[in-house]
Parts: sequence; structure tokens; C-alpha cells
Amino acid sequence: MNGLNDLNNRVWAELTVGDEASIERTVTSRELYLFAHASGNLNPVHMPHLHVADPDNSMVIAPSMWLGALISSALGNILPGPGTSYRKQTLDFVDRAKLGDVLTIKIKLVEKQASPIVVFSTEVRDASGRLIAAGFAEVNAPLEKKSLAQDALPALLLSEHNHFDQLIVAAQKCAPMPTAVVCPDDSKSLGGALMAMRTQLIIPLLIGSRAAIQQAADEANEDIADIELIDIADHRQAAAKAVELANQHKVRAIMKGNVHSDEILAQVVKKEGGLRGSRRISHVFVLNVPTLSYPLFISDAAINIAPDLATKVDITQNAIDLARACGIEVPNVAILSAVETVNASIPSSMDAAILAKMADRGQIHGGLVDGPLAMDNAIDMGAAQTKHLTSPVAGRAQVLIVPNLEAGNMLAKQLTFISHAQPAGLVLGAKIPVMLTSRADSAEARMASCALAQLYDAYCQNGQSVLTHERTR
Repeated sequence: MNGLNDLNNRVWAELTVGDEASIERTVTSRELYLFAHASGNLNPVHMPHLHVADPDNSMVIAPSMWLGALISSALGNILPGPGTSYRKQTLDFVDRAKLGDVLTIKIKLVEKQASPIVVFSTEVRDASGRLIAAGFAEVNAPLEKKSLAQDALPALLLSEHNHFDQLIVAAQKCAPMPTAVVCPDDSKSLGGALMAMRTQLIIPLLIGSRAAIQQAADEANEDIADIELIDIADHRQAAAKAVELANQHKVRAIMKGNVHSDEILAQVVKKEGGLRGSRRISHVFVLNVPTLSYPLFISDAAINIAPDLATKVDITQNAIDLARACGIEVPNVAILSAVETVNASIPSSMDAAILAKMADRGQIHGGLVDGPLAMDNAIDMGAAQTKHLTSPVAGRAQVLIVPNLEAGNMLAKQLTFISHAQPAGLVLGAKIPVMLTSRADSAEARMASCALAQLYDAYCQNGQSVLTHERTR
């Protein structure tokens, strides 16, 4: 028995010249990425994430053969429908479909030949009626009745939300931030800094071995002649110079290049001449998770190994401030433990309960804080309801405060390397933000970290997120 949403075909004998059908499809980032993965076509003109500075999407065009695939969809799903097979397709591409265009794909039977051959005229137009592609499809129509359930296709996980694009666009509303880039002597770290410069997020000041940085630029076919470069070969001295420039207010952020994190942090946290602020320094991962409709903040997974309660207060406050800087006005903060009940034998559950009560008393401010919560009922509403949790945070947490570095590091890397989340990150609690990117991070991840630094700096200066300000103007 056929369901209401099944796809039903029309066999050759039932077809008549003049029969027609149409479908509508919007050119979205998701569609373009799906086609890129399926076809292997990585042409940059089809990649939205490479054109985040393009306000009207005019630079991102749909692949011409994706339009052909839409015609195939109309033939295979509607007319003649399931069982149809191609013999021939001609197409004239008279214009280009751009990201955001709403397309109508129309097919019309113009010739019925000997069984099972039929010929359709095919065309693709945008919402204004502009013709984009036209041609003819010759197909074998089905000879037996068939139907197909529309949900028969196996599920495919693809990121439907690119929160980093939104953050980058928001950060571009601020003036580019003078940034000391420490030892960018490989293609990824240098490429990330230059991409952020071209996107008008930072004004890079390169510090490191001139010869090594120039070699990296030459290998990447980049021209850095007009970028200020301070020639210091020693990594420790290069990091010390970056901190010195920050104290002199010549830069407003520091970006890690091809240098070990400890070498930068040692200079940031030193008592004399460092960049210590009033809080403990902590790191916040910001993750673009494919299955979440919001960015996920995780702290601390990089600096504080086994934080005590006082340190966790600062870790939590730092993470709340960054989430607010990214436009989440009152972030939901889950203090994680292995369980969602207070257990004297599990110290992290005790700390979580204390932190939640401190937030109730205003000692931690700006967010809704609850704990202890286990990972499942912090993120998943179904798990929270199953365990009958009454909490404003359970099932909807946007910020996760982990018990220790090991738990946080494993969680962040699991999301990155198994769940395909995109990571960015920032060190907070110092006088200026520090982009402590991993050497494995892509240039795009480094650019996202620059956007975080820009947004956080603006938040610290104005007491309000750039995104919140845009929404309330």
C-alpha cells in the first residue's frame, strides 16, 4: 500500500505529449557542499565559506551540472518518475544561479517515440523568470508501475549551520585589530593570518625568523613585502616581544603561529612584564557542531590541568563573557560531572553544585548556570526529560564547563575528529585575547579564532556584543 508521500511513476503508455511537471529548489550552502562532496568538484567559486566577506553572495555560483542534477531529480521523482533512465541530455547554460536564488525546474514532454523513449524540454529559471539553463532530455520511461517512499534515502550528516560565518561577518563591523603573530613560519599559520588580514579582521605584525617566514610565504606564493615583520629567530624571544608590544599597546591581540603553546603562555603569565589580568587565564573552545543550531563553548580544555574551585569560578566567568561577546545574551552554562546529582565521592559534582549556587548569588554573572549535569542531559532534552530534571539549562546547554583538562580535551577533540565539528579557540583572562590555535588547525579555523578575538575585544571595550548591538539598533 502506497503512503501519502510516496513517489509514484507514470509508465510509457500513460504519457502524453504536453505533460509537464516542475520542482522548486533554493541554492543553499548545504546544497553546494553536498554536490562538492559527491562530485569532487572543489572549484572555489562554488564554496560559500571562501567568500564570507561577500555581503550579497554575488561571488558564489551554483555548479552548472548541479542544475543538471535538479532536472534529473524532476524526471526521476515526478515525470515519468521512479524507473526512469537517461538516454541523452543537452543543456545550454545562458546564465548563472547564485547562492540564495530560488529556482524553478520545469520539464515538458515534447515527443513520444517508440517504447520506451520519450523526449522532454527542460529549463531552469530563477524567481524573476530569468532563464538560466535550457535543453532537451531523452529518457527511457518506465514500463512497470513503481513507487518509492520519499524517506527511503539513508540519513547523511552534514553541517547545516555555519556559525563561524556569522561571527566573522559581525567581527568585520569592527576596525581591524593590530595582532602580533608569533612565528608564522609554516603555510597554515601564515595562511590563516593573511586570510584574516584580507577579511579585514586583523592587521598582522609578524614576529619570527625572517628567513623562515619568507620561505613559508614563497612556498604559498604569498607576497608579504608590505607586512611589518620583526626578525627574531628564537621562539621564546619572539613570544616575549609579542607580550612587550601588547604592554606598549601596539597590538591588541596575540596569535600563535608555528610555536609551542607553552612558549607563548610562559611569557603571558609571567609576573614581571606579563599580561596577567584580575582572573585566572583559561582557554575556551568554540565549536561549530553539525548537529547543533548554536555554537558550543567548552572550557577549560587547554590550560588548567586540575582546576580548584576558585579557578573554576574564573573559567566559568571567562566562558560566559565570550559567549555573550558572540551574541548569546544570557548563555546556558552546564557544569559537567559524571552524574547529575551531588555525590560526595565525586568532587566535580560538589564543585558543580557550589558554582551553581554562586551564580544564584551573583558571584558568577551574565549566564544561567546549573550543575552538576552529565553530558547527555546537558545537551539532549530527551535525556533531561527522561531523568526528570527541572533545570533552565538541562537539555539546552550552550557552554560546557568540564571538570579538568583531560575531560575537556578529549571532549573537544572527539567532537572535532569524530563528529566533524569545526574548532576555534581563545585564551581569556589576560589583558588581551590570545589566539592559541593548534598546529593542526586549518587556515579557516585560525580566521574564526581571529573573529572571536575581535568580538571579545569589542565586548570588553563596550560592555555589549557587536551582534546584540546590531539586533537592537
